[in-house]
Amino acid sequence: MTFSRLRSRATREPPGRWLVLRRAALGALLLLATAAAAAGDERLQSIREADEIKTSDFDRFTQILQQLDAGRESLDAHERIYLRYLDAWRAVYERRYEPAIPELRAIADEAEDPVLRFRGLVTLTNTLALVGYHEEAYRRLNEVLDLQPQIADRHVRVLGYAVAALLNNQAGQYDTAVAFADRWLAEESDSAGICKALSLKVEAIYRSGKTPPGADAANGIDACNRSKELMFANRTRSFVAGFDLAHGRYDDAIALLQANYAEAESARYALLMTEFDSILAGAYLRNGDRVRARHYAQKAIDESTRNDVIKPVVDAYQVLYEVAKAEGDVRGALAFHEKYAAADKGYLNDTTARSLAYQMVNQQVRDEKRQIDVLNEKNQVLRLQGEVASRAAESNRLYVILLILGLASIGFWAYRTKLAQVRFQKLSRRDGLTGIINRQHFMDEAKVLLRAGAKSGRDICLILIDLDDFKVVNDTHGHIAGDGVLRETVATCQQYMRPGDLFGRLGGEEFGVMLPECSLDVACQRAEELRVALAATLAAGLDHPVSASFGVASSLQSGYDLRQLLIHADSALYRAKRAGRNRVESAVARTAAAQVA
Repeated sequence: MTFSRLRSRATREPPGRWLVLRRAALGALLLLATAAAAAGDERLQSIREADEIKTSDFDRFTQILQQLDAGRESLDAHERIYLRYLDAWRAVYERRYEPAIPELRAIADEAEDPVLRFRGLVTLTNTLALVGYHEEAYRRLNEVLDLQPQIADRHVRVLGYAVAALLNNQAGQYDTAVAFADRWLAEESDSAGICKALSLKVEAIYRSGKTPPGADAANGIDACNRSKELMFANRTRSFVAGFDLAHGRYDDAIALLQANYAEAESARYALLMTEFDSILAGAYLRNGDRVRARHYAQKAIDESTRNDVIKPVVDAYQVLYEVAKAEGDVRGALAFHEKYAAADKGYLNDTTARSLAYQMVNQQVRDEKRQIDVLNEKNQVLRLQGEVASRAAESNRLYVILLILGLASIGFWAYRTKLAQVRFQKLSRRDGLTGIINRQHFMDEAKVLLRAGAKSGRDICLILIDLDDFKVVNDTHGHIAGDGVLRETVATCQQYMRPGDLFGRLGGEEFGVMLPECSLDVACQRAEELRVALAATLAAGLDHPVSASFGVASSLQSGYDLRQLLIHADSALYRAKRAGRNRVESAVARTAAAQVA
């Protein structure tokens, strides 16, 4: 029956009858509205339930998301963006970073709900750090810390401390990471929050290597078990086991991880299992069980589906190399050593990139704040200028004084900013550990020397230096001793450098020397002098003497192309390694063969 017919009938029927019909219609509409509201409340409740259990019951979390996705069209705007955030979080957890990052960027930049925007920004920052977008990650971290005071919900606000602790751990700023974790703990009362905060704190303590995790680890695992945050509990256990492995307690590391292995697998977090398997591989190798060592090392590599340059993968390749070497499998050992060397170099480059990005962003933030201060002072000067201009003639002298002071202040801050920029530019060209030029600056200067050599037609030689068995020093004596060896290497080599020589650290334990106006024979003689000097210097005070292998290439054979020089010198270096280390090899034979072919 149409509305017009109802209306015509209402004119004929008694008022009481029409009143009953109207009340019935209003009641039906009310029931429909109530049902719709109830459905909306149910959908939002499901989204919140998924959010709460996403780390403690990932399977149930995934099931709820699938159910909600089927009815996505019925969601309102807030529910839809909330679900988009959880979908992106799930993609990150499953290591599907490519689709997650643009979605998180959109949520962090466009969400109207400040809480969702903050959570999206936190997850985005964490994900950018995971995939190696370090500079953007640290920039986003500053946005997180700027927005954090505006978040009233404590459970959301502490996420800022979490991602700050995480990124400072990755940048090697362990004391700062501990401070952020402690700030989180100071505001936290829930077991789940205490579990996650202590997990980050234990990670910082473990990676610093200063003291054992101790009571913080035990309390964190207990809090995780109470809140059923099993993934974080086992992440904390992996740090404890890693500390045990590093300090020779192999049985303790194996017992701890094996007792919780099945539980860790149930979390379905690939990175956690990579860490578990890598530590187990190292512990079994040290205990003499090569079969289990090989098994867990291969599992750790297989679980790293994105060719990650992370420490557990580097350690796993080293285990496979040592197992093959112990079993007399020369070909397998060589293959695994090459993979280990490539992974180790990638990890060191990634670590250096994180540290440089952290320093660069911090410097840029400081510069921006200085510029804001300068603008504020300039605005203040202009405001004072306007006030002075409106006064009588007797105020003119005050106006001049204030203007001069303001301009002087602006000049002073501009001068300070310029000094900071110059200082940062110098720092970016130097290796922070040894003080010599870094890889990028070495490459830039080497190209300049080669262009000059090409014009003059004079020979230029490249020497690549790589320390032998340097990993043994780090594993046996610790990274502090390894840093000392690197500094001693540089100090020894610098004694043999001549004016015009270019000397730099190319990464890890590899160094390069560019010799302008130098023949291949002379370069080989100088490399031999360096080899003898390093063998004598680095043997003192160490149970495992460290030597160096050298690869030499000349522009006479390689031309004035830096890439070709590096290829030939690197090939000679690997021949020196394969021939027994602690020797000098040149690229003459290889290039001569290539020319004949």
